[in-house]
Amino acid sequence: MTELKSRKAILKASERPVLARADSAASDAPLPEGVRAFSLPKFTTQDLLQAIPKHCFERSAWKSFTYVFRDYALVAALGFAASRIDPYFAGLEKNALTTVGRWAAWNVYWFWQGVVGMGIWTLAHEAGHQAFSTSRQLNHAVGLVLHSFLLVPYHPWRITHGLHHKYTGHFTKDMVYVPRTRSEKGLPARHSEHDNESALREAISDAPIVVLGFLLFQQLLGWPFYLFLNIAGKRGEYGLEYSHFSPNSKLFQKKDWWNVVVSDIGLIATIAGLIIAGQVSGSAAVIKYYLVPYLWVNFWLIAITYLQHTDIDLPHYRENTWNFARGATATMDRTIMSFGVEGWSVGSVFIHSLAEKHVLHHVISTIPHYHADEATEAIKAVMGEHYYSTKENFFVSLWKSARDCRFVEDDEEVLFYRTVTGKYTRAWKKEDEDGASDSGVGGLSD
Repeated sequence: MTELKSRKAILKASERPVLARADSAASDAPLPEGVRAFSLPKFTTQDLLQAIPKHCFERSAWKSFTYVFRDYALVAALGFAASRIDPYFAGLEKNALTTVGRWAAWNVYWFWQGVVGMGIWTLAHEAGHQAFSTSRQLNHAVGLVLHSFLLVPYHPWRITHGLHHKYTGHFTKDMVYVPRTRSEKGLPARHSEHDNESALREAISDAPIVVLGFLLFQQLLGWPFYLFLNIAGKRGEYGLEYSHFSPNSKLFQKKDWWNVVVSDIGLIATIAGLIIAGQVSGSAAVIKYYLVPYLWVNFWLIAITYLQHTDIDLPHYRENTWNFARGATATMDRTIMSFGVEGWSVGSVFIHSLAEKHVLHHVISTIPHYHADEATEAIKAVMGEHYYSTKENFFVSLWKSARDCRFVEDDEEVLFYRTVTGKYTRAWKKEDEDGASDSGVGGLSD
């Protein structure tokens, strides 16, 4: 298992990677000190699936619904607790301390309601993958209701997300978080006279203010921009003609038309409910009780999915080196707020292990989250060094990936992110490998 502890050995005290320059990965040259050789995974999808105990594939509608009921009970409990915040502080003497206390209480509510909301998002996500129950109709009904509640277009997301699962890690066919190349970033050509650290740093900065600006944009606006314009989607497929809300979008086939319309109706119903709530309780109440937690849900969604597929140690593959098993396992399990407690985390309990057991999810997406721990242990034995996970602080990882994962080279078949100065941690040497082929079944059921 690759726990990424080796990263510490190649970092300076400043936390900037001490990595090799990209031009030192020439095929005949030995790897520079600190750069680890990457070998193509040789296991197949069948190897991974056969290792998983059969009972892990069992899906129970009853058990899945207990999580739905639990999560909505938490939503109600948090909402009730929040309803006591303003009356409580109104009874206290108004001063700076009580003002700060009131806003602190609201922020606690917003944060935890966002966490629980992300748990509901995950259950809808399982429904879209047919992991909620054995009934396709029930799965789609549950997914539509739960995702509409969170203003997610269920079927459009399900369709494009299915293609992401089918082509995970494929440089030209994956649907999300596809790296941009040196030339696409407008950087100096590799090995040219301008290919040096100062020129690269001038072209793309890793100054803290720049990284912070990127994260603010991504975490606040990344999700709506993706839904409306397919930003961060498959390369070359951006703009309103690729919107997730239009039944005529280029993202969908003719057979998807009514599914998109039904999803839009679900969103309209939710928006109508919010408008009515605003008329009854006031727009401020809708903002405080729904809109701010909704933004936190979006934060978690983008942060989790970004880090699942973005790390300086994770490979991406071109057509000649990609297969389903390699792409599916080119993802990373991460821990969300464990507070040092072994085997427990906020993510595993409240977000149903969406971040903690993501590798398994890409190998076989129909396994429900309550079997994920056991199934993950089974595939880890097959994957060996190609299982990627880290227990690094989630927010630290978010900052590091935003800072260090800047571009990939144009002329490599197995691609690893380069830093702002063109440095890297891993490299594949083609002459050391034999080709391998594999096929797998990924994505979502119709």
